[in-house]
Amino acid sequence: MISTKGRYALRVMLDLAMQDPERYIPLKEIASRQELSEKYLEIILKTLVKQKLLRGMRGKGGGYQLTRAPKDYTVGEILMLTEGNLSSVACLAPDAESCDRASCCLTLPMWQKFDSMVHDFFFGISLADLLENRSGQTTENQSQEL
Repeated sequence: MISTKGRYALRVMLDLAMQDPERYIPLKEIASRQELSEKYLEIILKTLVKQKLLRGMRGKGGGYQLTRAPKDYTVGEILMLTEGNLSSVACLAPDAESCDRASCCLTLPMWQKFDSMVHDFFFGISLADLLENRSGQTTENQSQEL
């Protein structure tokens, strides 16, 4: 399951992708638009800055901005950064100890295939793709969202 940290990180990245790329966007503005706690958002933003997905600037005129174009970020990259891993079962986690049953586990190939599909799915979607899908919605869908 994707945690709130991962989901909120995606929301923040999309929010910033919709802003003027030359402007630093204050934390308060992002939190207000996304209806998120500034305190929790600050934790997420620090992680994104530390990993160079965002650039942060303190002081007057400060805030956050993307370091790359929206097409150059994948959902998978953001989720992996915030979630740690997307493994469906503990034995496939990157830091998992080797399993004594791996050679005879009848379900292991299924879990491996599932994890591969999840990886390919999330790493195949960019922020730009999500923004494009949003703008391509019908008027009826857009009014239902409001």
